[in-house]
Amino acid sequence: MKRRTLLGGLAALPALPAATAEAAPGFVGASRNFRTSDGVNLHYIDAMPASGAGADHVMVFIPGWTMPAWIFAPQLTYFARYCRVIALDPRGQGDSEIPSSGYTAQRRGQDIAELLAVIGVPKVVLIGWSLGVLDSLAYVAAHGGGRLSGLVLIDNSVGENPPPRAEPQPRGRYHRPLPYPVQMRAFVRGMFRTPQSQAYLDRLTATCLITPEPAARALLNYQVPRVFWRNAVYAAHVPILYVVRPHLSGQAANLAHNDPDAESVIFSDAGHALFVDDAIRFNTVLANFLRQKVWI
Repeated sequence: MKRRTLLGGLAALPALPAATAEAAPGFVGASRNFRTSDGVNLHYIDAMPASGAGADHVMVFIPGWTMPAWIFAPQLTYFARYCRVIALDPRGQGDSEIPSSGYTAQRRGQDIAELLAVIGVPKVVLIGWSLGVLDSLAYVAAHGGGRLSGLVLIDNSVGENPPPRAEPQPRGRYHRPLPYPVQMRAFVRGMFRTPQSQAYLDRLTATCLITPEPAARALLNYQVPRVFWRNAVYAAHVPILYVVRPHLSGQAANLAHNDPDAESVIFSDAGHALFVDDAIRFNTVLANFLRQKVWI
């Protein structure tokens, strides 16, 4: 497919139906695996138009803490009609192997580098959500932006000012921490502002619990200073889309001010999984970014 034909398709993307992750089992794509340099078998979803057209335009999604690749189902089913869309199950998550080590920003960034090598295309749009933002920036810090045509960062700090506010700690007498499965159930439910079915929440919770608690805790404790993430953002030297909720609006404003190739969009009425909560708006914002700043 010629580039102008692809962009014409993106420009004419129809409105999605009420898009929730209920569609997760119904995406069209191949299930693939590759082995990392430290011997870990990683899984990813690989979807593209049935005709194979647009396969040289590639989007790579990296999910958040303990989350599976299929949480990006609204994007897989939507964009795969026009280009190749890949979603990774990071190590210890989803259908990937659960190794005993490697739960560091540096190793997870290297996993992304090795995925891109397996894909074998010159350029991709790298899209990270939550912890996937940090994994994506760890990749950029180690490898630069040479393999990227664009960078999309969803709802996590990028080391800009102001720093995120610390969560308030409850006062009063000591309370024993809740069991990990109970914590995870509450975490999953709290990611959404729009109602999700109990079946979907149960499935997502069960998938997240595949990640063992020690690995999950390690993933919440990346040992790098905030400036590491900030330096990586500005070292990418590619168009950047930063999509966040209002609590990160200060960082969004500073990023857009400091980087002429950066665009920031605030989602005021969505939960942390904003690409599910408001999939219609998110996919429209992303399509416009691709059309206007990346695939031009």
